[in-house]
Amino acid sequence: MSVSLFRTCRARCAAAFLLGAASAAALAQSAPPVAEAPLRAHLSFLADDLLEGRGTGQRGGELTVRYLETQAAVLGLRPLAGGGYRQKVELVGEKTLPESRLAFTAGGRTLPATFGQDVVYANANGAAVTHVAAPLVFVGYGIDAPDERWNDFLGTDVKGKVLVAMVNDPQPTSAEPDRFGGKSLTWYGRWIYKFEEAVRQGAAGILLIHTTASASYPWSVPMNSFSHEQFHLAGKGNALQGWISEDMARTLFAASGHDLDKLRAAAEVRGFRPVPLDAAVTADVQSLVRTIAEYNVAGIVPGTDPKLRDEAVIYSAHWDHLGIAPDNGKPDHIWNGAVDNGSGTAALLAMAQAAVKHPARRTQIFLWPCAEEQGLLGSLAYVNHPLWPLAKTAADLNLDSMNFVGRTRDIGVAGAERSSLYATSQQVARAMGLHLAAPVPDLGGAYFRADHFSFAKAGVPAFNVGSAVFSGDGEFEFEHDQAAQAAKMRAFTRDYHQVSDQYDPAWDLSGMVQQAQFTLNLGYAVANAPALPTWRAGEAYGKVKR
Repeated sequence: MSVSLFRTCRARCAAAFLLGAASAAALAQSAPPVAEAPLRAHLSFLADDLLEGRGTGQRGGELTVRYLETQAAVLGLRPLAGGGYRQKVELVGEKTLPESRLAFTAGGRTLPATFGQDVVYANANGAAVTHVAAPLVFVGYGIDAPDERWNDFLGTDVKGKVLVAMVNDPQPTSAEPDRFGGKSLTWYGRWIYKFEEAVRQGAAGILLIHTTASASYPWSVPMNSFSHEQFHLAGKGNALQGWISEDMARTLFAASGHDLDKLRAAAEVRGFRPVPLDAAVTADVQSLVRTIAEYNVAGIVPGTDPKLRDEAVIYSAHWDHLGIAPDNGKPDHIWNGAVDNGSGTAALLAMAQAAVKHPARRTQIFLWPCAEEQGLLGSLAYVNHPLWPLAKTAADLNLDSMNFVGRTRDIGVAGAERSSLYATSQQVARAMGLHLAAPVPDLGGAYFRADHFSFAKAGVPAFNVGSAVFSGDGEFEFEHDQAAQAAKMRAFTRDYHQVSDQYDPAWDLSGMVQQAQFTLNLGYAVANAPALPTWRAGEAYGKVKR
């Protein structure tokens, strides 16, 4: 969504929901205080080497689930999942083994591709051995979006072929400044969407061309992710999916007689049609395959109002990170994930400790989804099999990678403008002496990168509270030493999905407590309000029936 459209929406939301938000502001202060000591203690433990990076399907993940359900019981949360705190999520894990090979052929030449340097790949079809030999087709952005009158597969049958696509989505033009959200990234620009669309198109596989600008993160991020075991929910998947470096893509396109930049430019024009590359890929993917049970953890604080307690507000934060990889030859092989997302996991525990002492009118659910790093799998499994009826779920307020730098004068609520949660957030912020962070274009598609999006797709108003850590643009207004604190926040982009995302006892967690308190206050405002939140008129996700 463009900045101008955002501002228009903000004004409309504020006017439309002024009455409800005003009453919510008065109720927000009934939320109990969140304490820093338990938050810090939980964070220190969750990010410790003992939990081995809280990896999906790993011992560290098992320890994390056991810790969360134990703490939920100690804090006084009521079980939600069939008498317990766990919700079972069945996953298929596939790790690409070193003996796997992939090569391109183009212009009579064979172009070997080194895993990790030139390409990263896996399969998602559940097979231990997968052989792919297929022609390559450039499909632009790989998008079929009737709502945008856009189809990158126009007039072409790509069944059995391997697609080569760009990440992100078509850029705005002077004639169409708001197409695909203007400067903001839409769901169609996310890699998960493109992998899913390749399956729908019947393709044998898909490789995404990586650039730091289009992906919003460096090559090291997909490289690290695909060096680990890849997970997916059981079901049909691609025989080959992954990323190709820009340098490798340029070499491949040139060898097949094409100019990559010219094809990129052509793909920006409505009516683009797929371009066969006169090239092919051959891959023998050897995979270690297993089926595992992973777990979401959930507990509730029952509502006090007999007329409203069958409705609930959810607070969520994924507990997983990238785990441990002892075979990578490095001295430090634990991805501790202190900020991402030990911070949110710990904050929810501290918030639950506060909430049980003073319940709200509606029920409050504290949910720790699993396998977020694998593509929001835990939250997707939850909405597919909800523990609380989605029609009775007021909102999902998600916490992911929180502010570890210090207190601020504002709070980020990107995505809240899609529903009446924006006006409520405005009133809650005002009551806390804060203001909402200035809107910026969502260039990295942050709204589609965290667990709240699973709820939004299912029709539940939802957003990630405070997203400045990912933006790296200093959008927080810090109370003290703005330049130094903003620089620390931006520096986290070097630690994101790296072994260096580790807990530092010197961290000033006052900002994290502030962020948790705002989220709890907002949750109480929703939980105590006369009516459930509503989507903004015309919002795409508002069309989904709960």
